[in-house]
Amino acid sequence: MRNIFRGVGVALITPFKNDLSIDYLALENLINTTINGNVDYLVVNGTTSEASTLTDTEKSDLLAFTARVNKGRKPIMYGIGANNTQQVLDIISNTDFTHISAVLTVSPYYNKPSQEGIIAHYTLIANHCPVPLMLYNVPGRTGSNMTAATTVKLAQHPNIFGIKEASGNIEQCIEIVKGKPEDFMLVSGDDILAVPMISIGCEGSISVLANAFPKKFSECIHAALADDFVLASKHLQDFLPLNGYLYEESNPVGIKEVLVQKGKISRVVRLPLLNASEGLQNKISSALSNM
Repeated sequence: MRNIFRGVGVALITPFKNDLSIDYLALENLINTTINGNVDYLVVNGTTSEASTLTDTEKSDLLAFTARVNKGRKPIMYGIGANNTQQVLDIISNTDFTHISAVLTVSPYYNKPSQEGIIAHYTLIANHCPVPLMLYNVPGRTGSNMTAATTVKLAQHPNIFGIKEASGNIEQCIEIVKGKPEDFMLVSGDDILAVPMISIGCEGSISVLANAFPKKFSECIHAALADDFVLASKHLQDFLPLNGYLYEESNPVGIKEVLVQKGKISRVVRLPLLNASEGLQNKISSALSNM
């Protein structure tokens, strides 16, 4: 798994047409652009895909479509998550894993389970999942943090190979690196923290920025993984004026607006998200003009 998922995974957005249906032509172009931009793998049905507003049929169709366009060029990581453990198991049992190399699954949101509950949740899923599992800790969305001790304990499971860590807590990441098995992967869930996280043992990033800047962001991460932190930091600093705007009105509103201004997609998100406000559009336009 380390050889497959080391580097940059692009957390693909889902482009929509004005009637809110999926814009598969725009998605095809995006997939090809990111692959040609040297990302290392594709992440389908993650948070950035607006997965919470996609139907089960749309999720299956997105996976199948991505696999057809990909043609085996890059590994595919597929997001399967819910705050109902049995629902996750049901989704797994009804998923075609032919083109899936690994599953990314978020820590249960809204329920705010105990650490023991999180461990029980992930253990049961890992026992039933036919492909390796990557944990996903994003307290800003789930309402609870998966501690380093919990991650290290789950890292002992033979079917759990890594974690996408988006707590923004570098000390917690250091604790994970200190306690984890050697073959367990720590992956950054925060683009702007990816380079400093690599310096303490992280092995890449599952990226929002890579949707719009696959080549430059991949160069940044690959440089850091090659211990060229001078070059990596230079690239990372170029993204700094833009990065905060990507989350100002919630992800993926910001990155979609970047892609709109690059002429790649239409300005459409699904409720309850709203399209980027005029103010955000102007901020992003100004940041892009200086990149």
